[in-house]
Amino acid sequence: MLDPISMAAITAVLGAVGSGVASEAGKWAWETAGGLVRRMAGREVVAPTRPEERDAVARIVHDSVRSDPELARTWSAFARTVETTGAAVGRPRLPSSVRFFTDRKGAMRLLDREAGRKADGRPRVALLYGDDSMGTSALAVHWGWRAESLFPDGQLYVDLGRRGTGSAHTAGSALREMLLRLGLRDERIPPSQTERIDTFHRVVADRKLLLVLDHARSAAQIAPLLTSAPSVLTLVVARRPLSGLDAFPVPVGPLDDRDAARLLTKIVGKQVMRSARAALPAVLARCGGSPYALRAAAPRLLDPGRFTAAPPPPPPHDEPTDEATGVLTMRDSDPVRTAAEDAYRLLRPDAARLYRLMGLRPWPAFDAEAAARVAGIDVDAAEELLGGLADVLLLEHADNGRYRYRPSVRAHAEEAAFRHEGIAGCSAATTRAVEHYLRLSVTAARAALPESWRVPEALTDGMDGAYAGRGDAVARLAAELPNLVEAVATAEEFGQPDTMLTLCRALWPLQLKAGHHEAVLPALRIGAAVADAQVPGSRTAGALHVQLAHTLGELQLGDEAGAEAAAAARDERAAGHTRGLASAIEILGLLRLRQWRFADAYDCFGEAYTVLDGIGPDDEGAADVPRARALLERHRGRALRGLGRLGEAQEHVRRALAVFRANGDAYNTARALTDLAEILLAGEEPTAALPLTDEAIRILSEENADQHVEYLRRLRERCSGPRE
Repeated sequence: MLDPISMAAITAVLGAVGSGVASEAGKWAWETAGGLVRRMAGREVVAPTRPEERDAVARIVHDSVRSDPELARTWSAFARTVETTGAAVGRPRLPSSVRFFTDRKGAMRLLDREAGRKADGRPRVALLYGDDSMGTSALAVHWGWRAESLFPDGQLYVDLGRRGTGSAHTAGSALREMLLRLGLRDERIPPSQTERIDTFHRVVADRKLLLVLDHARSAAQIAPLLTSAPSVLTLVVARRPLSGLDAFPVPVGPLDDRDAARLLTKIVGKQVMRSARAALPAVLARCGGSPYALRAAAPRLLDPGRFTAAPPPPPPHDEPTDEATGVLTMRDSDPVRTAAEDAYRLLRPDAARLYRLMGLRPWPAFDAEAAARVAGIDVDAAEELLGGLADVLLLEHADNGRYRYRPSVRAHAEEAAFRHEGIAGCSAATTRAVEHYLRLSVTAARAALPESWRVPEALTDGMDGAYAGRGDAVARLAAELPNLVEAVATAEEFGQPDTMLTLCRALWPLQLKAGHHEAVLPALRIGAAVADAQVPGSRTAGALHVQLAHTLGELQLGDEAGAEAAAAARDERAAGHTRGLASAIEILGLLRLRQWRFADAYDCFGEAYTVLDGIGPDDEGAADVPRARALLERHRGRALRGLGRLGEAQEHVRRALAVFRANGDAYNTARALTDLAEILLAGEEPTAALPLTDEAIRILSEENADQHVEYLRRLRERCSGPRE
C-alpha cells in the first residue's frame, strides 16, 4: 500500500477528486482539497486542469505534509475519504454477430496475423475498410467472437458514427463511453479529454482486450483512442483508408459470385436456390457482391408472395428503367441504394410514405410515437409499419424498440421523399417532426422541474405526458436527447429560431439532474449563437448563456464558462430581469469555487445577494427570493471554508439550513448539513459533525441520491474513525 503522503499517493488523490467533480459529492471533495492546498501554500492556488498542473499542486502538498505533522494528519484524514483506485472490473462484450456469414478467409487471416504480432511498442491496430454495404462491421464482430479466447478481459465495441446529430463521437465522448463499458462509474470519469486518455491508458495497460472502433471518420478522430498496451488489439472500421493512421490494412471488397451464392444459400436454403436458379445471375449482378444487398434480396427469393403490393407509381420520365422488371436502374453503382430501391418499390403505399418521411432527417434512433406524428397515423399502425420496414432491411433495430436508417438507405429515402412529396411536403413533414420533439421536451422538462422559472412554459397543445415522477421525466429527456439535439439543428437550419431556443431551454433539467454535458454542448452552442443574433439582450439570451456556462463549467472549460456567465449577466441586466441577473452572477461564483478562487467566489455570491435585494414583495420572482438567498448563504459558507474562515462559514451555512428546514426542502437541507459537517471537521470538531452526517445520510437515502450517500459515509468515517 502506498504511503498516504507520498507523491504518487497525493497525485492519485488529486486525480480521483478531480475526476469526480461532475457529482455534488465530488464538488464537496474538490472544494475541500482546494481549501487544504490554499492552507498549505499560504496563498491562492488555482485549481489544476491539466496533468502537469496537478503534478505541481501535488508537489506543494507533498512538501507541506513532509515538513508539518499537523498538515500531514489533516491530509491523511481527507485522503481516506477519497476512493483512488477507480478499479475497472467490467468485461465488455461485442454486439451479436450475424447469423449467416460467408467466410472472408483472406481478411480473417490478415486479422489473425496482426493479432499474433509480437509486441514491439507499436499500437496493435488493424484497419478494415470497404464500402458501406460490404460487411466491414460484420467482419470485425464475427472475427472478434471467433477470437474471443485471445481477449479474456473483454471485447469493447464503440460505434463512432452513431452518436447524434450530424456529427460523430468526439474523442472525449468516445473515451467516456469506453471507460463506462470498462467498468468505471460515471463520477470517476475525468471531465477533460487529456485526463480521460491518461485514465484509459492506465485501465487497459495490463488487460487482454479487443477494441472495435466502428464507422471511423478520420485518423484524428481515433488517434486519442489508440494504446500501445501489448495485449490490446484495436480494429478500426471505416469506409476508406484513413490517411495518417499507422495501421495494418485489411481491405474488404465485394463477395465474388461463388461466395455471394453461398451466402444466399445459407439464408434461403438449397431448395429455394434451386428454384431460383434461372434468376440467380441477375440477382447476383444487381447485388454487386454486397452482403447487405444479398440479405435484402433473399426474402424475395424465399417468399415472393409476401411482398405483393399495389403497382408502384411510374418512375419519372428521366429515370431509366429495366424493361423486364420495371424497376429503376440506379445511375450510381451503390448496391445499398439499389437494394433499397428494389425493396422500396414493393412496399405498400402507407409503408413507403413512412419510409420516405422519416428519412428526411438523420434522426439517431426514433420510436413509433415520432413516426406516427410525422406520418399522421396512430402509434399502433406506425409500430406495425416500422417493424415491416425493418423486416426488409430498410430500417435497423436500435435499442429500446427504436429504429434507425443505414446512412446510404436514408439517402435513398430522402431522395424518394423529394421525388414524391415535393419540397412543400418534405418541409411540412420535417416541421411535424420538430414540433413533436418540441412538445415532448417541454412537457417532460415541466414534469422534471415544475418549480423552475428557467424551464419553458407548457405549450397549449402539449402532450399529456403523464410521468410517474420527476425521475421518469428526466429519463425520457435522456432517452430522447440525441433526437432533441438533431431537432435543434433542424430548427436552426429551417429558420425556426423560437422553436430552436425553446428546445434548448427544455434541456435544463437534464443538465441539472443527469449531466450528459458533452451531448448537449453542440445544441447549447447553437442556441447561444442564435440567441445573440435573434434576441440579444433578452431573457432568452441570458438563459441560453447560463445553460452553456453551466455545461462548460462541468466540462472544466473554466475560462470559456466564465465568459458565458458574464454574457448571461449582460443580457439579463439589459432585459431588466433581476432574478435572472442574480442567477447569472451566482453561476459565475460557482465557477470560481470550482477554480479554487474562493475570495472571488465569495464576492460573486455577495453581489448576487445584493441584486436580489432589488426584488420587491410584489415584483416578479419575489416568491423565489427566500430560497435563492438561502442557496447564496450556503455558497458563501463554502467559499469561506475554502478561505479558512470557518466560524463565518458556519454562520452562513446555518442560516441557509434554517430556511431549507422551514420550507421542507429535503435535498438542500441534506446538502447544507454536508457543508456544515465539512466545516466542523475542518475545525477539528468531529463529534459535532457526526450527527449531521447521519441526518444527511437518512435524508438522501430516501431521495435515492446514491453518490451523495457514498460520499457521506466516507465523511462519517472521518468523524468516528481513529485519530492519528
